[in-house]
Amino acid sequence: MKGAKNLVISRFSVWVVIAVMAGLSQGCASFSIWRYGPDGQSREEFEHRVEAVFRLQNRMTSEVMVLQEGDTVSKDQETILQAEQVMQKNCSDLNEYASRDIDGLNKSLLLQRRVENSVVDCENSAHKVEALLNKH
Repeated sequence: MKGAKNLVISRFSVWVVIAVMAGLSQGCASFSIWRYGPDGQSREEFEHRVEAVFRLQNRMTSEVMVLQEGDTVSKDQETILQAEQVMQKNCSDLNEYASRDIDGLNKSLLLQRRVENSVVDCENSAHKVEALLNKH
């Protein structure tokens, strides 16, 4: 009788585990475990976004460098230079990732996560510099 009782409990436990696993797998299906960035993009979409942000911030850096070629710095230029410094800070993880990628070096999971978490700030900062440059 004891053996039968343990067998029933064991079968019951197995069904509970199966039910919990099924519930978790359904919950994870809607959870963004395989999605990237704050918008939950696919990996391919997110990679395209990151590349576009990288190109934008590089273009803004180049335009600011051209702006700095003069001897004097106006108030507008000072504002642009400050915004560019913020952009550089916000894009530092993305630039490190790109540099490591170009050099064929390992890109840690932690670095990848930092890029994922900072891409929006980098993008927003680059657009701010772009807007300031367009006004100038």
